[in-house]
Amino acid sequence: MSDNVWFITGAARGMGIDIAQAALNAGHMVVATARDAANVTKALGEHENLLAVSLDITDEAAADAAAAMALERFGRVDVLVNNAGNFYAGFFEEISPAQFRSQFETNFFGQLNVTRAVLPAMREQRSGQVITVTSTAGFVGGEFTSAYAASKHALEGWMESLRLDIAPYGIQTMAVEPGFFRTELLVEGASSIWPELSIPDYTERTAATIAMWKSMHGTQGGDPTKLGAAIVTLADSGELPQRFIAGADAMAAIEQKLADVQSQIDAHRKLSTTLAYDSE
Repeated sequence: MSDNVWFITGAARGMGIDIAQAALNAGHMVVATARDAANVTKALGEHENLLAVSLDITDEAAADAAAAMALERFGRVDVLVNNAGNFYAGFFEEISPAQFRSQFETNFFGQLNVTRAVLPAMREQRSGQVITVTSTAGFVGGEFTSAYAASKHALEGWMESLRLDIAPYGIQTMAVEPGFFRTELLVEGASSIWPELSIPDYTERTAATIAMWKSMHGTQGGDPTKLGAAIVTLADSGELPQRFIAGADAMAAIEQKLADVQSQIDAHRKLSTTLAYDSE
């Protein structure tokens, strides 16, 4: 799996830099995208195997153009990494409808735009990998994360279904569910956006929760360099798992969710089994 062409979104900061660097270190060609290609070059430097491309993933035409540039430069795309995203934080009633929609435009529809742009080339090749970075929040909802968790849950459902659609053409998929990694996700103005609305009932809780989130920046337990290397290792193996749950905190949270769901099934199993039509 050496000398593959990787197409990575959100590659000018955070986890995207580490994934791109790991792919370059492994000898792959990399198309690294961000809203401003100059920021990609600033983050990763100049490299003969690197193509920096400006891309706003919410722009369908820009996604098509970026895919065309990748094919013109390298002739193929073997691995797509949907990594770009942001975090609209807040209690549901304080997140404006416009903010909620913006969260989905980036975290969900943006990934669809890029994947639509790349899949035709992969189908023609009859090979490829689509890797989408979701989140532990794609499995486990939490306080102050309703918009973010909803967008990541949507990605999870899409990826589960997409893999069945494209498997006949030799294309594999993997969803990556990271826990807390030491990236820029919690940096205000960079990736974190606080609620536009203010409701007195939530005022104290909002202030305290924002302070808590801010205090976590720079102390997260996960090392994004190691995660980038792990993603490349899995891709290079040639056999992607359906999911890669990344980090001890992610595993603990998702295992607890699975146990909770099983207990909920068990608690009402008898009632649930009575819901079929009665035999005549």
